[in-house]
Amino acid sequence: MSDDQGFSRRSVLRTAGAAGAGLGIGALGTSPAEAAAPGSVPAAVTGEQAAAPPRRGRTMIGVPFEERRTVRVGMIGLGQRGGSMIDLFLALEGVRVVALCDPVREKAERAAKKVTDAGQPAPALYTKGDHDFEKLCRRGDLDFVYVATPWDWHFEMAKAAMKGGKHVGVECPIAMELHQLWELVDLSETTRKHCMQLENCAYGQNEMRVLRMAHAGLFGELLHGAGAYLHDLRGLMFDPDYYEGPWRRKWHTRLKGDLYPNHGFGPVANYMDVNRGDRAVRITTFGSPALGLAAYRKEHIPPGDESWKETYVKSDMAISLVQTAKGRVIRLEQDVSNPHPYSRLNILGGTKGVFEDYPPRIYLEPDMSGDRWGDFGKYKEHDHWLWKEHANPPGGHGGMDYIMLFRLIQCMRLGLVPDFDVYDAATWTAPVPLSHASIKAHGRPQEFPDFTRGLWRKERPGVDSEKPAG
Repeated sequence: MSDDQGFSRRSVLRTAGAAGAGLGIGALGTSPAEAAAPGSVPAAVTGEQAAAPPRRGRTMIGVPFEERRTVRVGMIGLGQRGGSMIDLFLALEGVRVVALCDPVREKAERAAKKVTDAGQPAPALYTKGDHDFEKLCRRGDLDFVYVATPWDWHFEMAKAAMKGGKHVGVECPIAMELHQLWELVDLSETTRKHCMQLENCAYGQNEMRVLRMAHAGLFGELLHGAGAYLHDLRGLMFDPDYYEGPWRRKWHTRLKGDLYPNHGFGPVANYMDVNRGDRAVRITTFGSPALGLAAYRKEHIPPGDESWKETYVKSDMAISLVQTAKGRVIRLEQDVSNPHPYSRLNILGGTKGVFEDYPPRIYLEPDMSGDRWGDFGKYKEHDHWLWKEHANPPGGHGGMDYIMLFRLIQCMRLGLVPDFDVYDAATWTAPVPLSHASIKAHGRPQEFPDFTRGLWRKERPGVDSEKPAG
């Protein structure tokens, strides 16, 4: 969903090797001996390896933002995603865009014009190389940093923002390695700054309606769910302009598993109150052969193109099963390398019935009988208050981007606890390295770290929020 964003071709190529190397030993729970042996099978992530390291700070669960009239925003990455999200930031009351960063100066200047056209002062520009974002993060006049860059940079930019005293929101995935996820958790706790995965699909109208229905007990006791990212990206991944170089395609040469679990996992985790009374405990993943990108290249890309030097290893279809502490099962799927209509599956089943999306349909007792799907539109009264107040929101992705940013800024201006936090960000992203490890281990289950360090047992609010009085 987050079709990011413009860092230069040179930076992508330079970081490709280093990022791939960094994904090995510690991230996947593999011993050095296993890693060194060609063809060896990595061990599962054991309970000891998945155990939480000692806490370095206090939990960020339940910690509100500092109340403020105006939220001062810095944006890093102004390509496909950032270049469109700036329009929504500027459409929100109480937001001032103070600073912009992108190594491609033309993109920063184009975004800056949007800021001045909206009647705000000209923002500061940071365009001097790949690391100029560090200067932006050190500014004293920012409250929030938004990151919409290639995945290789998400971890470093989130770190820089928190170390600079800023709350930070990152497009998914928030990092690519388990040790990076733990570092972000620890840094959020020690700096007292929120680090959030900006999961727009959690704010989709269907997702929020199903969430409220689940919490109202309409599905009975929850049993299973499914989420996915099934999106044919072959043409875009081979387009040298859309992704500003091959950075997204390069990840298909590095990891076998689910590279983009967040859009499917986040909403279903919300339905099941993961980190709020339940938690993900283990994941097992199987992957199909990696054939789609090579087949597309053979048919569409001329010989001599740089992509012909690439060997694709990512499973075209990665299918994961996640089990929770309460015994529930979540199925995750990802395939961006083959023909397929867009789908996030978005399924929830319980003892009273089931919802399935794409297209939306529902079967609930006692409302339905005779094995015939019912009309999901009849449950519109269960829409979240955000969708009742913003029935026709602006922006892309069916309005979920706007709803997400509106709620984020509302929480910051009113001094509320955010709808999700660093523990959710780490949990929703953990399938990236864990699914790779499981596929390498022939489907052996990998244990999920408990990023909350035991605090998941306490029920607490999340995206299913109450409308604030202010």
